Amino acid sequence: MQRYANRSGHSGVVAYELGVDSITVKFTGGDRYLYTEDSAGAVHIARMRELAESGRGLSTYISQHVRDRYTRKLD
Repeated sequence: MQRYANRSGHSGVVAYELGVDSITVKFTGGDRYLYTEDSAGAVHIARMRELAESGRGLSTYISQHVRDRYTRKLD
């Protein structure tokens, strides 16, 4: 996983991993969630990828637009 830049300094995201049509997000508590185009939609995955790479706004975007539309929680 790649460390999330957290440019705001207040993000709940600590790391992410980009897949072909997915993104895995690791939150501050250690929980990791896999979001796919099938579960969250291609538009949301594309935006989440952009935010992850820019290091700003990913946690807010997930809570406002994607919420629990993940494929599964990872161990």
